[in-house]
Amino acid sequence: MLKRLQKKWGLSTRQFWIVFMVFGLTGTTTAILTRYITALLGVDAHTFWVWKLLLRLAMLLFGYQFILLGYGALLGQWRFFWKYEQKLLRKLGILRDKSSGLNPGSSLFIDDQFSSKAGKPGQSSPAQKHIMAIFASGTGTNAEKIIQYFKDHRPAVTIGLIVCNKPGAGVLTVAGKHGIPTLLIEKEAFFKGNAYLPALTQYKINFIVLAGFLWKLPAGLIKAYPNSIVNIHPALLPKYGGKGMYGMHVHEAVIAAGEKESGITIHYVNEHFDEGEVLFQAKCSIDTDETPDSLAQKIHLLEHRFFPEIISQMLN
Repeated sequence: MLKRLQKKWGLSTRQFWIVFMVFGLTGTTTAILTRYITALLGVDAHTFWVWKLLLRLAMLLFGYQFILLGYGALLGQWRFFWKYEQKLLRKLGILRDKSSGLNPGSSLFIDDQFSSKAGKPGQSSPAQKHIMAIFASGTGTNAEKIIQYFKDHRPAVTIGLIVCNKPGAGVLTVAGKHGIPTLLIEKEAFFKGNAYLPALTQYKINFIVLAGFLWKLPAGLIKAYPNSIVNIHPALLPKYGGKGMYGMHVHEAVIAAGEKESGITIHYVNEHFDEGEVLFQAKCSIDTDETPDSLAQKIHLLEHRFFPEIISQMLN
């Protein structure tokens, strides 16, 4: 159960146990403060029950939340707990349903270009209903994170289609699990035919996400979806991009070059591999004993954590 929770939260093992520690410290501190304030205000067994209830509710709704953020900041997990609080505020109807503002941090850096371009894709109004297609070639871990995020946070955004170029790929199983239609495409029809545009039109797709899709998109498809196709790359572009730079090939190249950091890049898609306008970047450090496998795990954490949120901000 704890492993599933760690995966859901997108945390490393160290971060996961720190988060648990913060929850424990917050609960203990809140209980102690409640007793202290109760004694200070003279609340006892003879106090009208409504006043006691209001005091406890105030400590739960306000005191607990502030203490949680305080411990989270002290122990280096401000980002996680601020996101946690925003989710709670959205459920209470206090905060509008949009992704949190993220600031440059010690281990992650968010490219400041993003905020000025967030309204660009498709030039659509916020009221427009978005029906998204996810293109993927592999296991579908990023696709599943995106699907689950929009189910939890923005049910008005529909994942209308999963497009895949590999029979038997894991992403097709992910699609079946969530009841999403799939389209298995062939190279000849994709590049020399109509790029499956009629099928995309049939499903009313107005936004496309590439989540580990290994084919270059034909010009006709890009032209049909201006500023409405986004990709994630497992390195800090413009370095380590281009043809053949995907998956483990990227991580091997980064480590072989002796880089001190790597990360993810989210960008628009144009006619050239990994050359579209950069929207967002997040970084992670590379340890002296780093391997391609261990670096891949760090990159996956960044992808799962940020890709759904950035897509959501773009659709706003």
